[in-house]
Amino acid sequence: MTRKEVTARDVTSLRERGFTYREVESRLGISRMTAWRLANGVRQASRAMGRRSEKVELPKVEGDGPIYPDIDPEDKDALIARLQLENDILRGAQEVLKGRALGCSTNREKSLLIEWLRANTGRPLKELTASLRISRSSYEYWRVHLDDADVRELVADDVERIFREDGGCARGYRFVHARLVEERGGPLSEKIVRDVMRERGLRVVYGRRARRYSSYAGEVDEAPANLPLRGDGTHDFHADEPCEKWVSDITEFKLPDAPKVYLSPVIDLFDGKPVGWSIGLRPDSHLADSSLLAALAAARRPPLWVHTDRGCHYRWPGWKRICEENGIARSMSRKGRSPDNAACEGFFGRLKNEFFHGRDWRGVSADEFIARLDAWMRFYSEGRLKAFREDGRWVYDTIDNRRRRLGYAA
Repeated sequence: MTRKEVTARDVTSLRERGFTYREVESRLGISRMTAWRLANGVRQASRAMGRRSEKVELPKVEGDGPIYPDIDPEDKDALIARLQLENDILRGAQEVLKGRALGCSTNREKSLLIEWLRANTGRPLKELTASLRISRSSYEYWRVHLDDADVRELVADDVERIFREDGGCARGYRFVHARLVEERGGPLSEKIVRDVMRERGLRVVYGRRARRYSSYAGEVDEAPANLPLRGDGTHDFHADEPCEKWVSDITEFKLPDAPKVYLSPVIDLFDGKPVGWSIGLRPDSHLADSSLLAALAAARRPPLWVHTDRGCHYRWPGWKRICEENGIARSMSRKGRSPDNAACEGFFGRLKNEFFHGRDWRGVSADEFIARLDAWMRFYSEGRLKAFREDGRWVYDTIDNRRRRLGYAA
């Protein structure tokens, strides 16, 4: 028997005799999916004869009027009931959707139409969802979200304001959502904020990847151990309390009309707080040493260790002396392995996305840029919301305020 000769009757005959679809496939030379479709089509047709179908079939126009596959043409009462249903739906579409074609309607629009029909016609929900081709679960979801469009209009301007504040263009939807919830003092879906940002074209601006500044100048002495590195190749950047583990590095800012500016921060791994930093026009040992001294002056005690890359600044006498005098163990990344200092690299990524990229720095002098950068470094701890995992849930708070809540000095 060739594939063209196979009919639905052949498949159902074998199925009724107890054959599996796999056995039907081998016997008839058709795929299991084709066999299933043929058999399923027969079952649907048989259900439509004499019994009410779970799915309302679309009409086919033949001759003078529509023919409904699931209605006996001689059953005038069923035909009249179906026509009345279609008339109610069309009136509802005209009233609610303003004449939009039902085939182009979204699930939200269909749910809105069902709500109108239930209120004005009293038709059962099962009949309406079947007629409009929407599942019960989709309807139930949208039924409780029908007012979201009004909420979008109310919060749209605030979403854009928060996104662009401080000259932004780098505020992700989670940050904007957290700030908006704080301002409103009530719950709000993250999806609404995300949709508003998408509709208004509010996207995070990422800068082009250029050759990064590197302070590596060769192996001038023996490097200390890589303390965050675990035996399985992963890294331990976790700290149980402040002033336990620090990381540091130097990054470069290239301005259009001013000399390059360099930042050397010291980051506390407990919560990502920059405990000290130095900003200057030269990436020299003084910049690195002064940032560590600033961190030690602001901290309540020295850390157990401080981790850096293999830059020459961290192998010169000044850095070594500061660490020895304060009992700080030195730690260094492996050569050419930037993930070994991922905690500090991640801070630089957030810094440049939120503060530097996407802004016009033409005409800004080095002194003005340094002042703005210093203010942003303070804002990172004092005013910027950050997500923290506490008791199995995410909490948005500033770094300094969270430290005060936990009983640590900010």
